[in-house]
Amino acid sequence: MAKTKGRTKKKQKKLVSVGIANIKTTFNNTIITICDILGNTVCWSSSGTSGFKGSRKNTPFAAQTAARNAGLKALEYGMEKIEIVIKGRGNGRESSIRALKSAGLTIVSIEDKTGVAHNGCRPPKKRRL
Repeated sequence: MAKTKGRTKKKQKKLVSVGIANIKTTFNNTIITICDILGNTVCWSSSGTSGFKGSRKNTPFAAQTAARNAGLKALEYGMEKIEIVIKGRGNGRESSIRALKSAGLTIVSIEDKTGVAHNGCRPPKKRRL
């Protein structure tokens, strides 16, 4: 039995006006994920996908480029206002916020959820010779 190809509807982009930008900055990379209020990912970008490799991925310029790419993708979905959540201690913290602002998004709030060390787990016992 031969299959007939039916017409497929073109997938429409969902229009989201308010979103959350999660910025994860490590010492090796910067990842920007833009979600709607429910937490569903709308678009994302990172320093690696922006074309940087190796030690250049952890520079502020790479984070700025990645944030600009993510911001422009979010504007295509109709996003206007954005809340920012930053996590990590990398180099691209401030520059990624500035890039989101310059991309045309209105920043409502900035929240820092960087983990704080609390001396960790118990060390192994001393060696006896």
